[in-house]
Amino acid sequence: MCRLRAAREEEEVAVKEITREELEAKLDRGEEVVLVETLGPKYYEDAHLPGAINIPHTEVDTLAPEMLPDKSAQIVVYCSNRACQNSPQAATRLDALGYENVYDYEEGKQDWVEAGLLTESGAARQVAG
Repeated sequence: MCRLRAAREEEEVAVKEITREELEAKLDRGEEVVLVETLGPKYYEDAHLPGAINIPHTEVDTLAPEMLPDKSAQIVVYCSNRACQNSPQAATRLDALGYENVYDYEEGKQDWVEAGLLTESGAARQVAG
């Protein structure tokens, strides 16, 4: 019984994965997508996906309410690559906080760069307020 309940609870918080191709298609169609890099500020400053904001996975509970006010927005979290567990952890926390459309781009920044796609560099944009 406990095993079934645990599996059912895990299913309920399952975060959707998104591939680079699917993410590119959303961006090409002009869909509103909030890209969230879940690595620390130094990694974000070195290179991040265009337009991404920085919410380190350890600060989701603190920063998400201010930086992601729309819980129905399409949010794509990412980190370095599939081996990095920052984005799955952040996605799970966002789901638990009530965000409805969270996707994890598990292949992450490494996949984006290896595909020859552009990145930006520089400090995180501050939230107006």
